[in-house]
Amino acid sequence: MIGGGRMYETERHERTVGKAPPAGGYERYVGGGPEVERVLFEKLARDIMRVQLKIKKRGGAAGIERAFHAKAVLGVENARLTFRPDLPDDLCAGFARPGASYPVVVRLSNAGGARRPDFAPDLRGAALRIQAGPDEAHDLLMTNYPVSHARNAREFVAFAQAMAGANTRLRKGVALFVKLPVAVGWSTATRMRRNVTAGVRHRVRSLAMETYWSRGAILWGDAGPVRYRLRPSAGAAPAPPPSQTDPDYLTREISARLAGADISFELAVQRYVDPRRTPIEDGAADWADEDAPPVVVGTLTIPRQDLDTADARTIAARVDELAFDPWNTTDEFRPLGNMNRARKAVYEASSAHRRGLRFSTPTPKRNAVAAGLLQAGFRVLNKRVPWHRLPTPAGLLNLEAVRQELRRRNLIDVEAREAPPDAHPVPPPVDERMRVRRSYDGSCNDLSAPTMGAVGSPFGRNLAPVYQPHLFDEPNPVAVSRELLHRRSFIPARSLNIIAAAWIQFQVHDWVAHKRYATGTKNVEVPLPPGMTWRNTPGGEAENVMRFADNEGVQPGGPTAGQPPILFSNTASHWWDGSEVYGGDETMARSLREPDGGAALRLENGHLPSGADGIPLTGFRENWWLGLSAMHTLFAREHNTVCDALRSEYPRMDEESVYHTARLIVSALIAKIHTIEWTPAILATDLIEIGLTANWSGPPRNWLTRLGLWLVDEHALTGIPETLPDHHGTPYSLTEDFVTVYRMHPLIPDDFELAGHGSGRTLRTLGFTDLQGSATEGVMRDVGLTDSLYSLGIANPGAITLYNYPRALQAFERDGEVIDLSVVDLVRTRRRGVPRYNDFRTGLHKPRVRRFEDVSTDPETVARLRDLYRTVDEIDTMVGLFAENPPEGFGFSDTAFRVFILMASRRLQSDRFLTVDFRPEIYTPLGMDWIERNGMTSVILRHCPELAAVLPRTASAFAPWRRAAADGSAPGVRHG
Repeated sequence: MIGGGRMYETERHERTVGKAPPAGGYERYVGGGPEVERVLFEKLARDIMRVQLKIKKRGGAAGIERAFHAKAVLGVENARLTFRPDLPDDLCAGFARPGASYPVVVRLSNAGGARRPDFAPDLRGAALRIQAGPDEAHDLLMTNYPVSHARNAREFVAFAQAMAGANTRLRKGVALFVKLPVAVGWSTATRMRRNVTAGVRHRVRSLAMETYWSRGAILWGDAGPVRYRLRPSAGAAPAPPPSQTDPDYLTREISARLAGADISFELAVQRYVDPRRTPIEDGAADWADEDAPPVVVGTLTIPRQDLDTADARTIAARVDELAFDPWNTTDEFRPLGNMNRARKAVYEASSAHRRGLRFSTPTPKRNAVAAGLLQAGFRVLNKRVPWHRLPTPAGLLNLEAVRQELRRRNLIDVEAREAPPDAHPVPPPVDERMRVRRSYDGSCNDLSAPTMGAVGSPFGRNLAPVYQPHLFDEPNPVAVSRELLHRRSFIPARSLNIIAAAWIQFQVHDWVAHKRYATGTKNVEVPLPPGMTWRNTPGGEAENVMRFADNEGVQPGGPTAGQPPILFSNTASHWWDGSEVYGGDETMARSLREPDGGAALRLENGHLPSGADGIPLTGFRENWWLGLSAMHTLFAREHNTVCDALRSEYPRMDEESVYHTARLIVSALIAKIHTIEWTPAILATDLIEIGLTANWSGPPRNWLTRLGLWLVDEHALTGIPETLPDHHGTPYSLTEDFVTVYRMHPLIPDDFELAGHGSGRTLRTLGFTDLQGSATEGVMRDVGLTDSLYSLGIANPGAITLYNYPRALQAFERDGEVIDLSVVDLVRTRRRGVPRYNDFRTGLHKPRVRRFEDVSTDPETVARLRDLYRTVDEIDTMVGLFAENPPEGFGFSDTAFRVFILMASRRLQSDRFLTVDFRPEIYTPLGMDWIERNGMTSVILRHCPELAAVLPRTASAFAPWRRAAADGSAPGVRHG
């Protein structure tokens, strides 16, 4: 707990802006260091967002208010701060120069979190934004009492939580004399009540006659820490007695005052003396004037003006929307102390919450209690009966309990965060266009953290990385591939068709892509087993190593500098945004559109245009083959059809809006297809179908199921698109563990029959190498989209199991390399620090395997595992996942499924455009209807209506299609 742990003196590193002085020696961090403190402050920020919700609920406000200082009394933009011409030399720093004058935005307010009458007991506040230059501003925040009721951030938030919504005398009494002592202890609560009472007892006549104190310290260049205050200049006109009936008397008084004269304040600072008399970390301690005499440094003037005009009201509203933050400054004036460091997280969170940029979804207490009991109960039950063997209602609750445990324990933030906090310029306003459209690179999905999930942001983790360089080549990955992965004979997945295999590759290309070094510049070298050689380039010499391009990682710093990286960035966006169709940056996206800014994607006679290398121009072009070509072509056509529908329905919509709206619609439709069609096809059980349909459109109307969810997870009572975005305490990203479980290359067959949909006759039979890379489009255009889809629809993919890795991918030419993709998969997983299979299982809360026989029931497989691995703990993750017997109806293992149930809902739940902004105002009514009415079958039939007779009647388009009866006649007309 903040304030409850030991605090240690910590020397800060020197920061430089020109020659910025260090803040070292003045600050102590909760928990022993800046990073521990940062994590604790992030929790406090979430607590404050819940305070805002409680204030909204009890106060009946239309929207989220500021957590504090909700009611503005004055908001002006034309004030001015002028420094003394004889400013003391030691106080000359940065923008503080003798005689310098700067424009200032001023907001004066009541301090409470609810808009109460001005005569209600309350503190008052002043917020200044000093505009020192085009890119430099300094926010100063003050309150009209010299000390805080709270010594530190923990006490401050505890008080806010206790008082939230306490809008009656009884509730205030309960808050102050019951809730607060429980939270902070009786003696601390007594001191806090005393400070608050002293502050609010003062009756305010005019905000122009109040003195305002900073309470916390800031750095002031080489002068070191100071506290500042704003006090009325001498000669301020008196004010009438405070009203006991007019709820806005302070506004009327200051308006009348400004109508007749300027308002003037002196800005003064108190210099730091020593930790005892002028403490930095204790917000409840006064800096006595006799110890630290205030020194006037400048004058703030609010000029005479009429506040009762339309312009003045517009300015006041604009000022009221501003987010003042003491960290809007430069390093020379960095805020100091526990309270100020907490403000960095708290102010950013509460401001974003108020402006609808960040969201809070508190867990009801009954859910926390019931979920804990349920998880404990199922943990015991699952030792005897796994979740997939339970009756459907119990199985659904079991899965919900598993998912909640995974959310709590298996979301790891890997990015280096700012600790201790840094000063920063005033953040730019949100680009209004980004509120209603997806960005090209995935930025601005979370408008409070614009880079979250964008192209270039790193992969997260579901399990702590295990970095074992000594095991990179142990056991030899080539030997593992040859013994356990190589396809002996094709093992089909009979419940699926090859469109399902093409689909998942189509999706993975939208989600994840690790950047590789250019061929030949930096390689991974894998030693070969004795007697084996490999040609690493087409036609190259035989060598005794296998070589392929290494991944570019994010280089570690600090004590791990110089080690190989285990943090990697994603060259795709992490969001479900259709980037495989539309591209990952604006230049590419615009190049794929019709010329002159047209909304449609470029097609040539219904096909994607080819690049100079023979591979079509589309958002993601790697690893191209016929299945990918069919998916890309189909959804490029779908985009253009949606554009036509939007133009017809909304003739005044411009082409740029048509494009971005169509992209939203198509991307959401893809997400829906994957959620409620593809996934139930590969995890073919009633329980999974119900669960995933509930993810999209809510649980079944079964009263028992709904009662269970009401008890365990109230937020699951609707489909995710009807909820608010929720990152579950960890910034959103896809993970290296997610990448690992989606290694599904065994789905790809080595041989393909291309057949006519009308005649049922075989047109030709080709190997995978004959319909991949630059050879693909010749086949696609000759056979046509209709017969290509038919051919993929009537054939089975491979099963995701051992001994079924495609032969064609074990000598695969890519970017001038010849690679064995099965070896690459093994090596990449090891080098990225993904735990080996046994640790992977236990990290996902499954029991460890103790013997090789626990991994597989096949004696030959057990013998091969024993020959290759010294212990079960060294079994490769991919090998273990392929070897594991999946639940009945599942296309992959239960261990892999654990990552899936965590991340499948997270991809929807974190995305603003699939939650709070999944609405007609953004998508248009036509768009919402389009997504509601359509699925994979209707998309296929819209563009290939001739396939109506062969598509499944009662299953998804990813189930095997009916073969047309071969009539013995010549092949019919093929359709494109």
